[in-house]
Amino acid sequence: MSTRALPAPVDERVWLKRAVTVLVRPREVFEAIRDDSDTAARVRSEAVLALVLLTGIASVLWTPTYGRLLDDVANDALNVAVIAFIGGSLYGVLGYFLGGLLLYALTRAVGGATYRQVRHVLAFASAPVALSLFVVWPVRLAVYGEDVFRSGGSDRGSGNDAFYAVELLFVLWALALLVLGLRTVLRRDPGVERV
Repeated sequence: MSTRALPAPVDERVWLKRAVTVLVRPREVFEAIRDDSDTAARVRSEAVLALVLLTGIASVLWTPTYGRLLDDVANDALNVAVIAFIGGSLYGVLGYFLGGLLLYALTRAVGGATYRQVRHVLAFASAPVALSLFVVWPVRLAVYGEDVFRSGGSDRGSGNDAFYAVELLFVLWALALLVLGLRTVLRRDPGVERV
């Protein structure tokens, strides 16, 4: 009879916490993504979905189309929120699968990662963009109000350019996490054979 302790199973709550932890301790999170078993992927799925949807919403809000939604008098703030959720969700899911496919094709040359692992790295690397939805957007809305969704409003000029610059910093942070994540998942440990 073995007295060796078995590792405790990781559940969805752990991965939801890691969706935030990736912002401060990314290497630990990406190392955990190396486990590509069906069980490990299943418990990551809620966190991946949350990151994909939030990143998609944050991304579409910066598009010029969304910057004119209130030009149509039939739209109000509730319509903008619903349109941003639906459009952002679609955009996020599309980016997740197509971006994951592109990254997978690019990483096939060095091998060692599955399509699912690459997609999960992409999702967790997008955490800074998802964070910007809660950091940048409330401030931008507080400063400019509904003008953010109208053409020719007060959200023009150097103040708005500063918001774009801050958002660009979040995007650059996400790209740095993506590079780190791919390097971490693709790194081969000595003595460990990958299939």
